Amino acid sequence: MITSTEQLFTDARTQNGYSAEPVPDDTLRQLYGLMKWGPTAANSTPARLIFVRSPQAKDKLLACVSPGNVNKVREAPVTVIVGMDLDFHDKLPKLFPHVDARAWFAGDAGKRAESAMRNSSLQGGYLIMAARALGLDCGPMSGFDPAKVDAAFWSGSSVKTNFICALGRGDPSKLFQRNPRLDFDEACQLA
Repeated sequence: MITSTEQLFTDARTQNGYSAEPVPDDTLRQLYGLMKWGPTAANSTPARLIFVRSPQAKDKLLACVSPGNVNKVREAPVTVIVGMDLDFHDKLPKLFPHVDARAWFAGDAGKRAESAMRNSSLQGGYLIMAARALGLDCGPMSGFDPAKVDAAFWSGSSVKTNFICALGRGDPSKLFQRNPRLDFDEACQLA
């Protein structure tokens, strides 16, 4: 694994198409092995992942995505569903054992939902960086019906979908021209 700021940030692109090259199980395990070390509040790690690869699972996911994302999901060898466990606090005795952090969230579904969204989003960012560090290209998406994805993949659980992200080797012929970013003074303040 060779990483650089170019590989992780400046040269990396959001992909719109993928080659048929598969992503091995071991690479997905390595990806999680890197991602899991990213910091979250109280080490809560609420993200839950489903790596969608089989034709049957892809068909279920394709029925949930917006028309503009169908080809991305169809072409990508893997699309990961990044979910958030709304009962993440039940794991806190294991993950944050030096204090009763579970009590901070017990009985407050709103507080759990807010924390799960924030921290699973952080973990989704770590997933993208880990994938790029392993030489994979990514295509994060929010163009899908979350209720349909939840029903198809998380039914009967305390997990809700945050976003989805295609993974694989990108097809450079399907990239858009690089979009601009805000300058420092447009996005930042020194206080």
